[in-house]
Amino acid sequence: MLETLKKAFSGVIEKIKMAELSEKEIERFIEEFKLQLISSDVAVEVVDKLCERLSEELSKLKFKRFTDPSSQVKEIMFKIIGEVLPLEGWVEKILEMIEEKKRGGEPFVILFVGPNGGGKTTTVVKVAKFFKDRGYSSIIAASDTFRAGAIEQLKKLAESIKIRVVSQKYGADPAAVALDAVMSARSDKIPLVLIDTAGRTEVDVNLLEEMKKIKRVVKPDLVIYVGDALMGNVAVEQAKRFNEYVGIDYAILAKLDADARGGAALSISYTTGKPLLFVGIGQRLEDIAPFNREYFQRLLTQQ
Repeated sequence: MLETLKKAFSGVIEKIKMAELSEKEIERFIEEFKLQLISSDVAVEVVDKLCERLSEELSKLKFKRFTDPSSQVKEIMFKIIGEVLPLEGWVEKILEMIEEKKRGGEPFVILFVGPNGGGKTTTVVKVAKFFKDRGYSSIIAASDTFRAGAIEQLKKLAESIKIRVVSQKYGADPAAVALDAVMSARSDKIPLVLIDTAGRTEVDVNLLEEMKKIKRVVKPDLVIYVGDALMGNVAVEQAKRFNEYVGIDYAILAKLDADARGGAALSISYTTGKPLLFVGIGQRLEDIAPFNREYFQRLLTQQ
């Protein structure tokens, strides 16, 4: 997982701790690091930001006597990552929001959007299991009434964790399905509604208009973009488009466990200005992890 990105970070740490850190040396390391980040599929604007900040920090770095220089360099690297990734306690914040709506007798509604093939349907059920394990049951709206087999896939996955799915026939109005799920949750005192939606191989205007309609009709508490980590910068660009057209609050990256480069994980928050909430780390429904700074640091440093 993220092997190319790990190599880029560990490489620069090893080189810097052995150098005199002259202005010329810093410039050389930064250029090498920049090329490695780009090869890891990190978005150019993120690369520029990271390298600019790294150069600033290294120019004023003085190694402490009798200490391991690598710890100081790591501290700098993670400080800079913290500036790029706005990730602190977002899942806990959402749990508080769900609880607040529950006290008011209303379900908390999350609309999931994203292109086809990114693992959106499986991710919706993973999120349902995550919250169920923390005491919050949910209803899932099968608002992908476009893709053949989508409703059956969703029902089969949801049945395995005993989560109810609200659906209609293929070709039905996705917004009507979502609204039906919200009304059922309100009637049955179920605290959470998760809305699965259609995607396309390419993001098109019709899809985006459909998402806007669902959002307008249902008025979800959150809109979450689900992308495929393996798509790299394509996933980042798709997230930007959904954010510009529909408006998103968070992102989730599926299939991070299979991503050897890792650029999307570093880029998506910075380029959209929205936190990365979860990452998919396997094929089982429990294989989803809250994404925060500490988790990312562990990913970069684990062997």
